[in-house]
Amino acid sequence: MQAELQLDIERRTDYTFKYNSHFGRHGWLRLTPAYSVKLVQEIIKKDCKANSHILDPFSGTATTGLVAAELGFNATLFDINPFLIWLGNTKCYHFSQNKLAELQEQFNNCLADVRLSENHWTPPIHNIERWWHPETLEILASIRNSLANNFDEPNGNHYHNLVWIAFSRLIIETSSAAFNHVSMSFKSNSIQYELPKIKLLFEAIFNHIITSSKTQLTGKAKVLKGDSRDLSSKDNKLFDTVITSPPYPNRISYIRELRPYMYWVKFLHNGNDAGALDWQTIGGTWGTATSNLKDWKPTNKNLPEQLYEVCEKIKSSGDKNSGLMCNYVHKYFDDMYLHLQNLKVLLKPNAKLNYIVGNSSFYGHFVRTEKILVEILSQLSYSNIGIETIRKRNTKRGLLEFNVTASWEK
Repeated sequence: MQAELQLDIERRTDYTFKYNSHFGRHGWLRLTPAYSVKLVQEIIKKDCKANSHILDPFSGTATTGLVAAELGFNATLFDINPFLIWLGNTKCYHFSQNKLAELQEQFNNCLADVRLSENHWTPPIHNIERWWHPETLEILASIRNSLANNFDEPNGNHYHNLVWIAFSRLIIETSSAAFNHVSMSFKSNSIQYELPKIKLLFEAIFNHIITSSKTQLTGKAKVLKGDSRDLSSKDNKLFDTVITSPPYPNRISYIRELRPYMYWVKFLHNGNDAGALDWQTIGGTWGTATSNLKDWKPTNKNLPEQLYEVCEKIKSSGDKNSGLMCNYVHKYFDDMYLHLQNLKVLLKPNAKLNYIVGNSSFYGHFVRTEKILVEILSQLSYSNIGIETIRKRNTKRGLLEFNVTASWEK
């Protein structure tokens, strides 16, 4: 069995999002499924020649693009989530030292002018009191109102975006969210903060962001809007290297962890929008995305046989949600097949692919993501296909992370 064969694989926390928090712009906002700066650095140094153009079709927090730009490479990234596009492009922007100094002064003046009021706008987050103590919420709403009066709302002004990223960090650090496992839970009691303490925290966060923004990037990276299932018409460039980490087939939804940020900076306006956006993503399972799975039908009838086998095992497990989870796993690989099929038109001859993926387990049945992707790549005529086991993902036996590699030879 897989769990028995992989006992010597290490946890390697330096290959996880926890490692990123120590590295400047990479640590601006946490996203649990984000993958490691160190891992991307190692792949770029191994696979990329001097003029390589790097592609990441699942941008997330733009780790690939930012690492590429830090190492002097050019990269193009795609994501379907407008918040992640906004965040990624700000993280990869080339900032002016003088304009950052002006921004610092403007921020300090804005923070000094914050006036408390119970009448300021708060986001329509369901059960918001679970997130913030009422007095803390009033302070955050008052700060947001002051920011809106002094800075452009999140958009194309990258300098003002830094303020909103700092505010996003502030709202999560003053919340009751607890990051003590793969996603988030909540502490039993919300924490009451006073205005002076929140101001000091906000100032410290912003100063960290300003300081890391001063580090000059020697390459360039941009994040474009695109559905990873078909990016063929999105960019006229061809790419030498793909370095990416798509969502894993494990029901861990990006949108769940991103929602507080997206509501506060007005990228989301209601729960239906969140579910609709998650349904557009590969592996999305939030809200209406889950209910839509009940009626989902595959578009491809020629997927690897081992996928059908494990889906049948999941479906026959006897759990009340087993049919839904069978559809979830099936849809994930149906989507990934489309992605890898349509990706080929963006690749130069001999382009190298690196897909950081994890396996998963449903009702005791392992979904061997790495093996299924290898078969899909083979069906699609990719070559030099291989699997490198990277690390154990958590304490559950057999859950691992892999780099599935391949090349495209036209």
